[in-house]
Amino acid sequence: MNEKVLRTLEYNKIIDMLADKATSEPGRKLCRDLKPFTDLDVINEAQEQTKDALSRLFKKGSTSFGGNKDLGYALRSLEIGATLSIAELLKIAGLLDNVNRIKRYGRNDREEAMQDSLDELFDTLEPLTPLANEIRRCILSEDEISDDASSTLKHIRRSIALAGDKIHTQLNHMVNGSYRTYLQDAVITMRNNRYCIPVKVEHKSQVPGMIHDQSSTGSTLFIEPAAIVNLNNQLKELELKEQEEIEVILANLSVQASEQTYALASNQKIMTTLDFIFARASLAMEQNATAPIFNNNRYINIRKGRHPLLDKKKVVPIDIYLGKDFDLLIITGPNTGGKTVSLKTVGLFTLMGQSGLHIPALDRSELSIFTEVYADIGDEQSIEQNLSTFSSHMTSIVSILKNADADSLCLFDELGAGTDPTEGAALAIAILDHLHKRKIRTMATTHYSEIKVYALSTDHVENACCEFDINTLQPTYRLLIGIPGKSNAFAISSKLGLPDYIIESAKEQISQESESFEDLLSSLEHSRTTIEKEQLEIASYKEEVKNLKEQLRSKQERIDQTRERILRDANEQARNILQEAKDVADETIRVFQKAGPGASMKDLEKTREKVRDKISDKNSKLMLKSEKPQKKELKPEQLKRGDSVKILSMGLTGTVSSLPDHRGNLFVQCGIMRSQVNFKDLMLIDEEPAAKAPLQRSAASKMKMNKSYHISTEINLLGKTVDEALSELDKYLDDAYLSHLPSVRIVHGKGTGALRNAVQSHLKKTKYVESYRLGEFGEGDAGVTIATFKS
Repeated sequence: MNEKVLRTLEYNKIIDMLADKATSEPGRKLCRDLKPFTDLDVINEAQEQTKDALSRLFKKGSTSFGGNKDLGYALRSLEIGATLSIAELLKIAGLLDNVNRIKRYGRNDREEAMQDSLDELFDTLEPLTPLANEIRRCILSEDEISDDASSTLKHIRRSIALAGDKIHTQLNHMVNGSYRTYLQDAVITMRNNRYCIPVKVEHKSQVPGMIHDQSSTGSTLFIEPAAIVNLNNQLKELELKEQEEIEVILANLSVQASEQTYALASNQKIMTTLDFIFARASLAMEQNATAPIFNNNRYINIRKGRHPLLDKKKVVPIDIYLGKDFDLLIITGPNTGGKTVSLKTVGLFTLMGQSGLHIPALDRSELSIFTEVYADIGDEQSIEQNLSTFSSHMTSIVSILKNADADSLCLFDELGAGTDPTEGAALAIAILDHLHKRKIRTMATTHYSEIKVYALSTDHVENACCEFDINTLQPTYRLLIGIPGKSNAFAISSKLGLPDYIIESAKEQISQESESFEDLLSSLEHSRTTIEKEQLEIASYKEEVKNLKEQLRSKQERIDQTRERILRDANEQARNILQEAKDVADETIRVFQKAGPGASMKDLEKTREKVRDKISDKNSKLMLKSEKPQKKELKPEQLKRGDSVKILSMGLTGTVSSLPDHRGNLFVQCGIMRSQVNFKDLMLIDEEPAAKAPLQRSAASKMKMNKSYHISTEINLLGKTVDEALSELDKYLDDAYLSHLPSVRIVHGKGTGALRNAVQSHLKKTKYVESYRLGEFGEGDAGVTIATFKS
């Protein structure tokens, strides 16, 4: 992959972020050396390793490879039989300790039968515990060898301690005894690694011995008394023996380490590789990234991709696809709208994916393998471009055209800019058409309408735009494929305060065809926005229907369960009743049989009366309470306009506003809602006439009732001038108020807002209007005003 595109697409910044995630210097070096691969098997293996490492991070948390030091020099020394220093041996011990810890981290739990691509790496690690323990036993730190490293060293150090004690004993007698008056200070000091005492220069003849040093003032001599010279010599010899024994210990440890050079080199390589893999996984976790699916068909489909160098809390995800239905994508729209970010996102995702890095996008995003990515993207977004800028871009484009092939991805930012617009547009179209004919996957941004027309009129070439909210003068950064974008220069200038006469003059300077084309784009954008809103409403309705169906299903299940319980209880009660009836009958028969032919009729009648009372008592318990009389069945001819009725299925009361048709359907006015129902779903209700009003209605009440039959709860003022709209609105408000409508819906549209402001100003002056507000979501938003009358 060429170095220029790595810089242009800021791949190096991603690599810096990756290196920061590594915890050892060898791992960071491997991160900094990472370049995109072009072999599909290598890429898939790297992506699989990153995914498995990410899974382990989620399950077990992060780990560190900080003990992984570079042992290259030490291992080469071992290979030639050299003795390692204390520091080098401690590095080996540190590596082995870390290997042991990482191997435990990588060991799967026994319950986990799943294997992943990292198991082999973890299993290959060899902690070499005996070697690590031996180094730790012998070496306490870089400055200290343990006394127990060998018996000889222990004996020598004991002898050193005894010799030192003898020297201190003799010197203490001298310092605190006969030599006290000759000394500058009553102390014992060291000079040239030999014990001395500070003697005043005028008394040097009084203290026989060897002079080792003199103070800076010359008033003090540091003398080794003759009585301890032999002891100092013995101490020096013991120290030399100690150093020789330490060399022997280090040589023995080096021999043991040299027997494991292959395992040590393998451990270091695997630890560095694991650090590199887990750095990729840590970066993926930070970016909330996923593994892309790779193909060899030069097809890209990025789902909700977020540029990794932008703030992930603010960046707007984009959907980009290229290479299946079209191989050339033209992105248009205003400056600072996100066009360049879209280009860089596609290019950078390709480089990251081919490097084994996850991409910050939804899962199942697809990328293709490109042997080269070419990008001509200028950092400057200034319109003050000169010839040198154009020449620089053209030089880059010439190089791209010369080297690009079908396995390349080409990205152009503001192609053809920096020169005469007519010539620039023609040149850009020629370049793009050349790449299109060679089936090279290409993305380009532009402002030229000619290129938009080229995309509309050419097969397998598609327009896209970065959405721009003209009301707020802010880009939304959403990428819309299939829709060419407008530069919105006139609209933006108008919003910013440029006089209308200048804008009108500017419009006269452009051709009729260009103006018509821009109008067409505006119409398409308006249609798209309307469709999106309707789709959102439909989705909301679908969700509501789904919830209602679920509630109905739950209710039906409860009803079925209740019915089964009632039937079960009824069957049980019936069985008990039959058993009790059988018992009564058996008892009665026994009584009659026992009485015999000679029984008196009076006794038999008493017995029969008891049985009758018992049966009557049971019957009275089983009888249902008398229900309320059912409503009288309503006939169509009984209904007339103005009748007060209740809609049984809805539980609402209203007024009949039309007579039933041949199917029995009619309209009922319930407040501001007019519903069509069947006469079978209605029940006539009697309303008390207020204050014993006379049966005969007044002419005014008839007029009001007549208006309530026909007045609508909505008035549509779209397409009318302000004067026409206000005149029609004034009459409509009077009629609606006389009809006792609680509120009305006034449709005036959004447009420039002039009609909306005029309507709301009129409502503010109308005395019987209590309040008004703009419509909410689902009511028409800012294109509708809801007015409420005073009660």
